[in-house]
Amino acid sequence: MKKIGLATAVLLAMTGAHAYQVELQGQSEYLNSQGYKDAYTGDGQGTFYFKDVDASKGPLAEAAFLNKASNVQLGYHFDRQKKFDNSSAKKTQSYGAKAEGYYETSYIPVPVYGSVSYNHTDVTTNTKDHGDRYALEVGALPTNNFLVAVGYTNVTNAYSLDNFKAFNNGVLTARNEADTANARYKTDAVTARAKYVGNIDNTNMAVGFEVDSIFVHGSAAYGLATDLYLTPQLSVGANYADTSAFKSGADHIWGGNINYFITPAISVGATYTKTNAENYSTSAKSTAQDAQTIGLNTRIRF
Repeated sequence: MKKIGLATAVLLAMTGAHAYQVELQGQSEYLNSQGYKDAYTGDGQGTFYFKDVDASKGPLAEAAFLNKASNVQLGYHFDRQKKFDNSSAKKTQSYGAKAEGYYETSYIPVPVYGSVSYNHTDVTTNTKDHGDRYALEVGALPTNNFLVAVGYTNVTNAYSLDNFKAFNNGVLTARNEADTANARYKTDAVTARAKYVGNIDNTNMAVGFEVDSIFVHGSAAYGLATDLYLTPQLSVGANYADTSAFKSGADHIWGGNINYFITPAISVGATYTKTNAENYSTSAKSTAQDAQTIGLNTRIRF
């Protein structure tokens, strides 16, 4: 009976069941960073949804958001890089947990949203360091498939990565955001975010936008991502991030991605990001790095 159950689960994943409750994702990025070699990342993320997610309508990549699917997530991030002269190597590991909820009540005319997360990061170079990070977000959906949210995050130090941002936006964006959040060695920051996904009339295409920002004591970082869903299975996207933090490792970040669902339950994708640090002063540029990444990812749902 156990073998029959396992075979059934595999068959559903391969043939494409239109509802799922668990999503497992993995990705890796090759990092080409000025002054470093042998740099790469690895990420894993698992999500459990409290109710079945209907993936039969709209872009498959956004099925959970379109369903307003409350969930819990666990994430892991790893990256490693070594200087060309072998004088030092840096290894980073980050562990995270997150819960998201969508609620509808008779007291509020629109659905409300809330999330809470915790991340712990360990960094090893010639010495060891670590950082914790807490975040809280509240928001609402004033219209269908449109979310606005504000939040608070406490960032112990610049090593304190947001594990889920590293997975969803890449390691360069996550590092830049952590630097900004800890600008001038402060630990408290305010966040704001908006997200929309909508169909294009008279087609089976859709478009998605997401804007996020973080503000801390006169410094800020901004991010914009947009995706065009050519079909429910296939999407192409672009993203851009900028910062006013005087000590961040990059001036701006831009990139692109492509994602394809082989079946409604299995997808593969590729990403590219590049940072530019040319606008920093001589003293700051000694620590700022021009860098680029190429990444591959996959996911399975059941």
